[in-house]
Amino acid sequence: MSTYSVADAKNGLPRLIDLALEGEEVVITRHGKPVAELRAIRQVPTAPVAGLDWLRARRLKPTGPALTSVELLREMYEDGEV
Repeated sequence: MSTYSVADAKNGLPRLIDLALEGEEVVITRHGKPVAELRAIRQVPTAPVAGLDWLRARRLKPTGPALTSVELLREMYEDGEV
């Protein structure tokens, strides 16, 4: 964990961002007390395209009576499309 004053952070923000992206914990202090932490944002996983296509096809072409959420998930996973 690296600690930097507000003044140091202001003057070297691009370098601190690079450190955070590399996985280092960067703490910013004011008057010697921690006030902020800089860290990289984790990427949010996106839905698999096959799963979206499967849902789109089911929405546009109903296959019969409405399914419960449990039945819908079971059908999705049994088809191996998710």
